Amino acid sequence: MSRMVVFGYRRNMLLRLELTSKSLLIEVKSHLLRTWYILVVCTCPAGCIEHAHASSRKMLVSLTVGKVDAGVAVLLTEDKRLIEFPSILLPPDISSGSMVDIDVARNYKAEADAQKAFHELQSEIFRTFGQRTPSAPILKCRNATQTSVVLEWEPIDIATAELRSLTLYRNGNKAGTIPKPSDQHSTKLSGLAVDTEYEFHLVLKTSAGTFSSEKLKVHTHKMTDLSGITITPGHMPASLRESLQRSVERIGAKISDNVRIDTTHFVCTEGRGPSWEKAVENNIPVVVPDWVIGCEREGRIVGVRSYYLNADPRLRNVGPGASQQPPQQSQQQPPQQQQQPRSPLMSPRTEVTPPTPERLTHDRNANGGAPPPPPKDDVSSRVAQ
Repeated sequence: MSRMVVFGYRRNMLLRLELTSKSLLIEVKSHLLRTWYILVVCTCPAGCIEHAHASSRKMLVSLTVGKVDAGVAVLLTEDKRLIEFPSILLPPDISSGSMVDIDVARNYKAEADAQKAFHELQSEIFRTFGQRTPSAPILKCRNATQTSVVLEWEPIDIATAELRSLTLYRNGNKAGTIPKPSDQHSTKLSGLAVDTEYEFHLVLKTSAGTFSSEKLKVHTHKMTDLSGITITPGHMPASLRESLQRSVERIGAKISDNVRIDTTHFVCTEGRGPSWEKAVENNIPVVVPDWVIGCEREGRIVGVRSYYLNADPRLRNVGPGASQQPPQQSQQQPPQQQQQPRSPLMSPRTEVTPPTPERLTHDRNANGGAPPPPPKDDVSSRVAQ
């Protein structure tokens, strides 16, 4: 069965009609000619409807060239509408008053290809940037002493985002920004109070958002808790090294062969070697093995001032009774202070210089005093007579 298809155009509207009888076609055509431009009337079998439908997507428009500039041409429609059209797309011999026919059609294939490419790009972006998000940092305590804390965290995972900053907070206040967070995974905080609880957490800022770690509570050690001491031994005799190992085990401390961020003391008898240089560079106290013996004897951490490598050995308290010597000396000092007043005191030396006769006479005349009494010998002789 044949079908007749009528395509009409009016302004920017396209009409498509499918008719099955010729009489109906004549009636419709006479009615459409009043307001529509009949573009084509075709007769085709039923299987050609899709082809006819495809041809209906094309549109032929006749326009009049009004003005041609260097880049834009002004075209006029039949209903006196202005259309700006690129002049480079017009034939080269076009001038004002020329008539041009423009065949306008929708490119469905190009649209489908562009839409397919767009969806593929979206899928690729989602697979690359939308599958994983940055992970929150995981903060842990590596070591704690009486006045310092060493914190460490696993390598940060920012997925495909851009790293902005990694900040450490202590008790809710900003403690500092971690330099090079991609390479540095630990930090040390010194100057803390003894036997005090602190709360730490990390804040990771990326282009995909801000992520905070869980809050970590750390309690600094008491003075009698020596488990936080980490010793790195340096150059010393083998026998002294074995004795140091046993002392460290007895006090509950740790030994590290290399200088690390959690190393608290560097013990040696000679200041040389790369480990010693690194300890000095990192401001780690360099002490002699007697310091460990002093901590074991006192049962608490002792000061390192008198145990430095170059300190005077006479200032060190070495021996089982050394801790009791200062009190005995202090007790002996008061008796010495009490015995000091018992020592004979030297009387002050007085020198008497008699005045000269001129000064004596002058003073007497000035004061109006009486003359001196006669000698005793003269008075006694007169009484006897």
